Amino acid sequence: MLRLRMCEDALAREYHPADEMRCPVHFCVGQEAVPAALSLLLRADDYLYSHHRSHGYYLAKGAPMNALFAELYGKSTGANAGLAGSQDISYPSRRFFSGAVLAGAAAISAGSALAATLQKTNHVVVAGFGEAATDEGVFWETINYAALAKLPLVLVCENNKYSVFSPQLKRTSSDNISERVATFGIESSTIFGNDAPLVHRTLSAAITRARNGAGPTFVEAYTYRWSGHYGPASDDPMGYREPGELEAWKRNCPIALLEHEIRSKGMLDDAEKAALAREFEAEIQACFQFAKGSPFPVAPNWASLNFASATPEADRLLTDVDVNEFNAHQELVQAKGY
Repeated sequence: MLRLRMCEDALAREYHPADEMRCPVHFCVGQEAVPAALSLLLRADDYLYSHHRSHGYYLAKGAPMNALFAELYGKSTGANAGLAGSQDISYPSRRFFSGAVLAGAAAISAGSALAATLQKTNHVVVAGFGEAATDEGVFWETINYAALAKLPLVLVCENNKYSVFSPQLKRTSSDNISERVATFGIESSTIFGNDAPLVHRTLSAAITRARNGAGPTFVEAYTYRWSGHYGPASDDPMGYREPGELEAWKRNCPIALLEHEIRSKGMLDDAEKAALAREFEAEIQACFQFAKGSPFPVAPNWASLNFASATPEADRLLTDVDVNEFNAHQELVQAKGY
């Protein structure tokens, strides 16, 4: 959690006034507990899908920090050669994928979980998203099918209360997401998402259930983003937060809560924490040097980015179909029951 916090704070400080990063950035300061737990629980062959607030999940899957920085700077050494940016950053060799489409992480994760079932593998699929994803119809379709097919899927909703500037209770009549999900037959729970040990225990149980063939789990983790919706600048002048709300959540910082706990058990002292901070700071500065010193990508072949040579038939079908190939007089076969 400290590594992620320091990474995000450093990126936020550098974002302006230099203006060298080539994409919008959604920071996850205050929401470190869930990705930290996943970093300890997921195997190399497990899949992790994320929404646009992606950095914590990216690092949780063991993807390199220097490739993250280079991606934000639009450099060829970035995780996606500088072409994806923060919101869509992926690292396929680590089986991590993020995306800006709301609820996309949940829907695509169901496809991966179905593939795991059909291929009889033992890997688990996890999707992380915010509560606004549950405003989308495709989320509930995903929930329904995941329950029906008993997919090896863990759906983690980081409920930070806001969709951009809109509070949850101005978008839905109630905030009982986990209760609604449970009606589909999915194991569901609601937890305080800033309690790192609780998050770890809850996700550990969910991942074990999925790996043992017991089906999907939905975890609603209440947490809070300290930063604005995107970028390093505060968006408090919009007036969407309740007075004192941010300060209250800062008093429940996941890092501070865990630090207090482990210090009380004699597991951390000032010297050890300072050593960690020096280690992470050195890594972060090396990542900045790597990103800033890397070249920009050459102009890509956009066709090859959108059409895969390994699937020629699919590519052919995606092009304009020759009308002569269509048989307007083919026999009509009506399925029984219609």
